[in-house]
Amino acid sequence: MEATITFAIAIIFFAIVIISRGVKIVSQSDLYVIERLGKFHKVLHGGFHIIIPIIDNVRSILTSREQLVDINRQSVITKDNVNISIDGIVFCKVDDATMATYNVMNFKNAIANLAMTTLRAEIGAMVLDDTLSNRETLNAKLQTELGSAAANWGIKVTRVEIADISVPASIEKAMNMQMEAEREKRAIQTRAEAQKEAQIREAEAFKQSEILKAEAIERMADAKKYEQEKVAAGQKEAMNLINEAMSQNEKAAEFLLAKDRVAAFKALAESSSTDKMILPYEVTQMIGSTSVLGDAFFKGASNTKANNA
Repeated sequence: MEATITFAIAIIFFAIVIISRGVKIVSQSDLYVIERLGKFHKVLHGGFHIIIPIIDNVRSILTSREQLVDINRQSVITKDNVNISIDGIVFCKVDDATMATYNVMNFKNAIANLAMTTLRAEIGAMVLDDTLSNRETLNAKLQTELGSAAANWGIKVTRVEIADISVPASIEKAMNMQMEAEREKRAIQTRAEAQKEAQIREAEAFKQSEILKAEAIERMADAKKYEQEKVAAGQKEAMNLINEAMSQNEKAAEFLLAKDRVAAFKALAESSSTDKMILPYEVTQMIGSTSVLGDAFFKGASNTKANNA
């Protein structure tokens, strides 16, 4: 009886072990490679699965998440014979679990070694300046080379990043001096361009000022011309009115002359000058007549002398 109970317990325990080995709960991002009797059978993705114990076996457990593979720091010689130290990172993920299991022993080590070899080859074909300034180009080349090789292992290389590039101290000092000279050159060019622009703007402003002055002079001349034309037109109209008045009244001319004489005498009388003498109008007429008689007398005497001669 006891032997029967012991045997039953053993059977139950064995059944529990077998069932537990046949039940597989796979996480969302994991990949289980299953072999049946030593040969590839299938790949289990996230979820609940049942396999045949003893017959089916889990060959490898992989992850479908993106993984990082370090490129160890190494010394590389550039095309212009400069020894630099460089390292980087490769981002990859399992694209085919079967190939990643059976086509390569350890895909991370394989990618790291391949990345180091490819990096040495690419750096050896570039000069130092291109290596430092064209990291994006170098990253793209490495991704292309690694991607084509890793595809045979069921691995997809998503991107490659060069982490750090170190140059010898002497080269770094020379580069700093070169960059300083380049910055000074750009500063000089910038100042020269600014000075040139300022001179151009100043010349343009002077030109605009001269144009405005010329336009102002032209407008002033036009205004003066217009004023003179209006004054001349007014004088002409006044003369026409005077002529018309004189034709209608003979005393009009005498009235105008008398008016002008009165205005002249008034201005002379109001003047503060002391070297003036005011005479009546009749005296001025007498002086005028005397000067006429004197001229006639002297002219007659001259003619008499000429005849006697």
